[in-house]
Formats: sequence, structure tokens, C-alpha cells
Amino acid sequence: MFASTTQQIRASYAFVERNAYLVKRYWSWELVWLSYSIANSLSVSYIGLGMESIGGQGIDGRYLVLYLVVGTLVWRYLSMIFYWITDIIGLERWEGTIEYTLMAPIHRLTHMAGQTLFAVIYSMLFTGVILAVTVLLFKLDLSQANLLGGTLVMLAGSLSFIGVGIVGSVLPLLFPERGSQMTHVIIALLLLVSGVYYPIEVLPMALQRMSMLSPATYVLRGVRAALLENAPMARLWPDIWPAMLMGLAAVPAGLWVFGLAERYAKRTGKLHRNG
Repeated sequence: MFASTTQQIRASYAFVERNAYLVKRYWSWELVWLSYSIANSLSVSYIGLGMESIGGQGIDGRYLVLYLVVGTLVWRYLSMIFYWITDIIGLERWEGTIEYTLMAPIHRLTHMAGQTLFAVIYSMLFTGVILAVTVLLFKLDLSQANLLGGTLVMLAGSLSFIGVGIVGSVLPLLFPERGSQMTHVIIALLLLVSGVYYPIEVLPMALQRMSMLSPATYVLRGVRAALLENAPMARLWPDIWPAMLMGLAAVPAGLWVFGLAERYAKRTGKLHRNG
């Protein structure tokens, strides 16, 4: 029993190590993607100062900047987890290793555990770099913010986006040509209803109801409370537990859906190299 568990842990770590080597191999792309992410985050954040300039002294541009910075960084973190989990299928197909990976004698949970662990670590480091650049450029003061509470809320939300990412990875598995592009629909719908750049109260009532089904809604609300209002853990808990509950449901559901899609892909011969 112990030997089997140790073997599965080592197999999970092998996927973490493999993904680290992929990042190292394609370091130029990672540099381009980081530059794009920083520029995109700064562009959105400058909207706060722009609104102050357009609207006059009645608008607190610094608060708007921090509001948008938090939304941009949280969304960047969650969406990177989603995209790393979904894009790895397309990358393995490009590398010609997808058949070997999916036919290896390991549990799919072991496979996904390694993928998701790397996705969380990678996304956290990536987001940390963007945060450092943003704080330096805008001279933001986070000394009074509940950074630990904000981090815990983000980690709670990570579980949900891991489950959503596993479900999304079914698309590039079943549709080799356009599956990766199809995953953008999922992330776009979550972006619309989750209140990344605006309060969900400005949305039509139908979309407000849909926002309650998005884990990002709770993560954004909790992180903003922690960083903008220095909210204690007791106040953050009402946003932490729904995100965790969604994650506990989404991960097993995602693994089940992926298992169905994997068996279908093997039976119909869809595990071929593309590119």
C-alpha cells in the first residue's frame, strides 16, 4: 500500500518536472507571454486614472486603479490555471506524446494531480511578477492589506478552476483542430459574469444569477475585501467556503467527464499528432 502510494506521488512529481522542462524549453514564449500579460494588466489598470481625468475630482482614481489591479491579477491567476490545464493537451499532441501519456499505466488522478500542482505554482509565480511590476509602477501601498487572507481565498478558488480546466481540456482532446480555441468560450462566459472589472450589480438580473455559479465571483469579492478593506478571515470565510465547495464538486466531475472523453478518443483514434 505504502509502496503504491509512493509510486503515484513520484509519478505526479514527474509531470511537474516534465512541465518545468517544457517551460524551460520554450522560455522565449514564456518571456513573450509575461510581457503581454504585464502590458495587458497595466492597460486595464490605467483605466482608473483615466476615469479620474475624464470625470474630474469627484472620482478617486487611486481606488479605481487598485480595484482594477486586484481584478486583473486575480483573473490572470485563475485563467492561467485554466489555460495551462487545457493547453497541455494541445502541447502534448504537438509534441507527439499524447498517446504515450494517456496510455501510461498510471491513474488519471495521478496525471491530473501533477498537472494541476504545476499549474498552481506556475500561475502563482507568474502573477507575483505582474503584481511586483504593478505595485512598483503605480506606487501602491499594500502594507495594510490582508495579504495572507487574499492568498487563501485565491487558493480556495484554484480548486474550482482546476475542475473547470479539466472539463475544458476535453475540447482539445476531442477536437484536435479547433479544440483549444473552443476553450475560450468557457473563460469568456466566466469573465462576463464574475465581476472582474466591474461590480456584478451592474449586470442584468439574469447575469447576476449566473454569477452566483461562477467560483471567480467569490474569489474576486474575497480578495478585494482582503486587499482593499483589510478584511479579517471571519469576513472572508463566506466567500471561501462556496469556492471550496464548488471545487470539491468540480474536480471529481471533471475527472469523470475527462474519463468518458478519453475512452471515446482512444476508441475513435483521435490521439494523433497535430502539427
